[in-house]
Amino acid sequence: MSADHALALMQALLQVTIFIVGPLLGAALLAGVTVGIVQTATQVNEASLGFIVKVMAALLALLLFGPMMAEKIVGYTRECFESIATVVR
Repeated sequence: MSADHALALMQALLQVTIFIVGPLLGAALLAGVTVGIVQTATQVNEASLGFIVKVMAALLALLLFGPMMAEKIVGYTRECFESIATVVR
């Protein structure tokens, strides 16, 4: 296996990771900031409220972007399995 091929595999791995984790973290971040602003404005300091909203936002993002994420994971896995012959040489 050449260094270029190894770098290409690592680059693809990082791209897939960002693609998979990005929407979930983005939704949780947006929900957390929104809840924080609302809690600050209303002076309600309940930690469980922020946690529940973040989990619900992440689940909603998973429902919306789940099929695209699964397709990306399957494509990357297929690419890795197909490249086994070149990796072990």
